[in-house]
Amino acid sequence: MENYYFTSESVTEGHPDKLCDYISDSILDECLKQDENSRVAVETFACANNITIAGQITSNAKIDIEKIARERIKEIGFDNENSDIDYRTCNINVFITKQSPDIAMGVDVGGAGDQGIMFGYASDEAEEYMPYALWAAHKIAKRLTEVRKNGEIPYLRPDGKTQVTVEYEDDKPKRIETVLVSTQHLENISMDDLKKDVIEKVIKTVLPDDMLDDNTKIYINPTGRFVIGGPLGDTGLTGRKIIVDTYGGYARHGGGAFSGKDASKVDRSAAYMLRHIAKNIVANGLARKCEIQVSYAIGMKDPISICVNTFGTSNKSEEELVELIRERFDLTPNGIIEYLDLKKPIYTKTTNYGHFGKKEMPWEKIVKFN
Repeated sequence: MENYYFTSESVTEGHPDKLCDYISDSILDECLKQDENSRVAVETFACANNITIAGQITSNAKIDIEKIARERIKEIGFDNENSDIDYRTCNINVFITKQSPDIAMGVDVGGAGDQGIMFGYASDEAEEYMPYALWAAHKIAKRLTEVRKNGEIPYLRPDGKTQVTVEYEDDKPKRIETVLVSTQHLENISMDDLKKDVIEKVIKTVLPDDMLDDNTKIYINPTGRFVIGGPLGDTGLTGRKIIVDTYGGYARHGGGAFSGKDASKVDRSAAYMLRHIAKNIVANGLARKCEIQVSYAIGMKDPISICVNTFGTSNKSEEELVELIRERFDLTPNGIIEYLDLKKPIYTKTTNYGHFGKKEMPWEKIVKFN
């Protein structure tokens, strides 16, 4: 399609699913700080004033999981069980076992920890080679958190969602058609003030003026109220925002979630590596868009398939690009971990506002192809 509309969404760090992702990634990072070879697969579930943490950890690290969870809930800004959750009074239940020996048997020798498919994507349509609608939705969501925490809009609460629709012409972003923001707030505030503040202090500060016009539609809290939020308003679960985490629906997704998993899980590490490769194919001028898929079998080191799609934007054949990838990059689990240095405690930096498009992350580094 050359002319079309496309929509992506993002969420704030106080969204119940993101609360769970953040707790899970924090547990992972605390383990890696003490033992870089930690094997971690942790899920968090949040409902009302209750947090349940379960999964598998094989590590020499000594960590206080309940303390980590309460610190993260506090950091986000949840302190009221009548409107969301309270870090001081919430119930925290922990159910942790060790990694299955059947899985460890394959991972210990450098094989993939599971079968599965992973995707990576990049395009030249927005900053950091990300899809434009998702880039814009993330910018708004991040700004919502900033104005809440710095006091510019002091009556906001942590939970929130954003959504942006972009009009494309000749397959390039032309203008923003719609902006939708739903943000949690204190009870006794004016909806008129809320709408004005969000438009002036959030939306217009992060979106380019030349992408907004008189026909751009802006909706703020369409139901008129958003007082009850966080886990009291909706249950939260680790790994349920995989489209927000990746490419906003603009590219395909293998289905595996990221948060709470160490890099021996190719669901996470291979997706990061494929993003790196796709971004560099675009950054090196080999294509305007690039999507890469690989597949793995449990216990096997090398991927059993590689597929590249450049959507007709490359002068090279996709077979040539596959060969380039095979020659230049080690796609074994250990090869990916070593190349991207994935045993470092970097994962809480990924949790919110997308795992991709953040310059400081190793998979976002641009390298020159010979």
